[in-house]
Amino acid sequence: MRLDAQDPAAIAAAADRLAAGELVAFPTETVYGLGARADDDAATAQIFAAKGRPTGHPLIVHVHEPAAAAAWAGEWPALAQRLAAAFWPGPLTLIVPRAPGLGEAAAGGQSSIGLRCPSHPVAQALLRAAAERGVRGVAAPSANRFGRVSPTTAAHVQQEFDDTLTVLDGGACDVGIESAIVDCSRGRPVLLRPGALTREQIEQAAGQPLAAPDADAPRASGTLASHYAPRAKVRLMPAAALRDALKVFADAATAGNTHSPTGKTLAVYCRTVRPGPGAALVRQMPDDPALAAHELFATLRALDDAGVSLIWVETPPPGTAWDGVRDRLQRAAAE
Repeated sequence: MRLDAQDPAAIAAAADRLAAGELVAFPTETVYGLGARADDDAATAQIFAAKGRPTGHPLIVHVHEPAAAAAWAGEWPALAQRLAAAFWPGPLTLIVPRAPGLGEAAAGGQSSIGLRCPSHPVAQALLRAAAERGVRGVAAPSANRFGRVSPTTAAHVQQEFDDTLTVLDGGACDVGIESAIVDCSRGRPVLLRPGALTREQIEQAAGQPLAAPDADAPRASGTLASHYAPRAKVRLMPAAALRDALKVFADAATAGNTHSPTGKTLAVYCRTVRPGPGAALVRQMPDDPALAAHELFATLRALDDAGVSLIWVETPPPGTAWDGVRDRLQRAAAE
């Protein structure tokens, strides 16, 4: 059931459902989330069941204001305070020590928990209305089947779930990829997942360099090797390798070689390469990393919906501004 998020009655109805322990999908500035009250482990369990998500893969708890995050934290490190002050509300998740007895299911059983204060006006309105009904926070991973392409419109959510799910339609998401995740639970900032915020922006606010994940890093949402994958097989290639592969593909199609991939329908998502014959669909990747992030998941979904079996993607250029897009494509292409 899709509700118009511009209608205050729709926000109230969605908040009532959350308070009653039901699922609600709603937009954030990053992607649409599948939400349940995080202070009720039984309600949170419905997220894992609906998505087909392993219960040990933690969720992110969304709050309407930075002050509301403190209830979830056994300790609120100074580092987390600096980053929250710089970027909340916004596309940054902070992992901190979890308050005992709260949000164990959302945290995947870990002693730490991921918290975020989204900036999308619909998310803000819903979280505030839910808080007025006693909901201390809403666990909300992306509103799609586990491991698949994240949704950036209400229509994408409805493609994933049946009509019994309440979906607040707030239009297309502005950012288009999930939040950056920084672990603040172990005394130094560790970047667990890149997002729209660059490494330089986060380091400047943190006052120190970001470390790379190590073996002791907490599990975090969206960090499995294979994730964000369409049904079609994604292959990520540098420009030169993509040109060569396209030539082989086109030559095989012309020759009718039965041992070539000519039985498969090819789509290409490229920035500098100009595909010749052979590709059924070609989409141009924007030169602006923010625009590329905004359209990435919608593009993968559109190519998938067209029925192609292969999606060949030109590797994004170097530079931290492209880290979030590159990360999502690497995981989408993983075996």
